[in-house]
Parts: sequence; C-alpha cells; structure tokens
Amino acid sequence: MFALDPRLEASSILLADLTLCQARLQADGRWPWIVLIPRRERLRELDELAAQELEELMREILIAGRAVRAIGEAAGRPVEKLNIGALGNVVAQLHIHVVGRRSDDPAWPGPVWGFGDPVDYGAEEAAAVVALVRAKL
Repeated sequence: MFALDPRLEASSILLADLTLCQARLQADGRWPWIVLIPRRERLRELDELAAQELEELMREILIAGRAVRAIGEAAGRPVEKLNIGALGNVVAQLHIHVVGRRSDDPAWPGPVWGFGDPVDYGAEEAAAVVALVRAKL
C-alpha cells in the first residue's frame, strides 16, 4: 500500500494521481517545481520499478515538464532549462523532481536543493498554479 513520506506531504501540494505517480507542486514559489512520487510501497530506487513502470515514469516526467513550463509562462518567467533529479539523500522514498530553471533564478547555476529558505505561494497564487497544472496533467 502506498504511503507518502510525511516530509514530502508537508513540503508540497497535491496536484493529481497519474497512472504511476502522485504529482505534487513543491511549495516553493521561487521555481516552477513538480515532484512525482510513484505510488508503490517502499520504493527507494529507480531500478526497483519494472520496465513498463519506467516507461510510464518517463512519460509522466515529460508531462510534468510541460506543466512546469506552463507555470513559468503564466508567471512571465519562461523556463530555459528543465532539471530532473531523483536524489533521495534526505527523503529515501523514491521521488523525482522536475524543476524549471532560468539563468536569472536565485540559485543559478547551482542546484535548488538546500538553497535558501522556501518561499510559500500565497493561497490565491497556489490555487491558480494548481488549477493550471491540473489542466496540463
């Protein structure tokens, strides 16, 4: 049975359940950022997924990438580069980050993980971003 790590739940907003993954908006308004968490029990690594699940994951990463680009466009900050990562050093549960980056973002060209303090979306902005992304997913 799938159980979401409490740290992922606390730092993100539910967007949708896709075929394989739960898609969540990272609660940090500095970057357009979606986290995909495969809805399988106790996964830690990509190689624990079956071949067809890996294919589905790639499809969902591409869909999330288009949604991340749409978030950037809507904010007037078009995404220049998509960063995709599955680190798992802090939260072991397998999850994939899809982050929109720009050469003028606050962490460029370094990684976003651990950079400064997250900036919360306001309630109105979060609702608008969630609605936009749900339409793209």
